[in-house]
Amino acid sequence: MRRPEFLARQGRCPSGWLGSFIGRIMAHETAKENAAAIELLRLEPTDRVLEVGFGHGRTIQALVSHVPEGRVSGIDHSPDMLRLATSVNRDAIAHGLVELRQGNSDQLPYADHEFHKVLTVHTVYFWPNPAAHFREFRRVLRAGGRFVLGFKSKDHTASSEFPATVYTFRSVEEIHQMLREAGFSGIEVDEAGTTARQISLVTGSV
Repeated sequence: MRRPEFLARQGRCPSGWLGSFIGRIMAHETAKENAAAIELLRLEPTDRVLEVGFGHGRTIQALVSHVPEGRVSGIDHSPDMLRLATSVNRDAIAHGLVELRQGNSDQLPYADHEFHKVLTVHTVYFWPNPAAHFREFRRVLRAGGRFVLGFKSKDHTASSEFPATVYTFRSVEEIHQMLREAGFSGIEVDEAGTTARQISLVTGSV
């Protein structure tokens, strides 16, 4: 069954009471997928990590537990999700372990080579030009850094449930090529989740 367009738009940029409600549902629905992506990051205790599109903020919370001597940053273009994630991570923010911003990932407000690891899940559908975002991720990663992208490919049957006016699905091969052109190497593909919620996890290194 095709998802109504107004709900699909909330997936792209959650806002208002409905966006907050959907954000909380997504925290539960995507927990296993986000955990699988975190595992592929191969985090070290001192790593500096960036999550792009942090939404509900629960993945930020999970990342903090893996880098007790490091720092977790996050960027999301929804002001409502920034408020929600800030509330979820209030204590970690107060202790200087987490820093969250509102912004766009094709123009990251971070210095070159600032992070050891970058993570983003279920965001690539909303980018007209994913290559611009991938180049930014490559720019802010340090030498030896690692990037993990989680997404549902256009080859997955569930992709037909989402309106093309909001979601653009791409194949794993298309994503692989864009990452190579952005300067990533050692690109690997894993699958995670159940049949109904299966996603592709693409990993690239610098």
